[in-house]
Amino acid sequence: MSDYEPQPSGWAIGGVTFAATMLVVIGIFQIIAGLAAIFDDQFYVVTQNYAFDLDVSAWGWIHLIVGILLVVTGYFLFARATWAAGVALGLAVLSAVANFFFIPYYPFWAILLIALDVWVIWALTRPGVTRT
Repeated sequence: MSDYEPQPSGWAIGGVTFAATMLVVIGIFQIIAGLAAIFDDQFYVVTQNYAFDLDVSAWGWIHLIVGILLVVTGYFLFARATWAAGVALGLAVLSAVANFFFIPYYPFWAILLIALDVWVIWALTRPGVTRT
């Protein structure tokens, strides 16, 4: 038996770097959306009869907290912390779900963030990425 463990490819390292960069960008977007909702309750248009109708300020706090967690996790993903990839996957899924429920409030923005979250999930789940 050999103790040789293959090194991750440049593509895998690039995928992690891409995911970390996108996590920071998504986190900043989430923070901006959250602060807009917290500072101005009238910024987002609330639709009628929405099943998941939360107060706009509540959505603001959700986005702010998720955004901060995304930025911090993105930083640790840059630092190649072993736990960061799993946490990043979970937070990307959480961000996508939160933005799915936020679609009636700000459709284009929410769909854009869902697409970016899916991109991060793809980048982190490619073969060989998590062995960095």
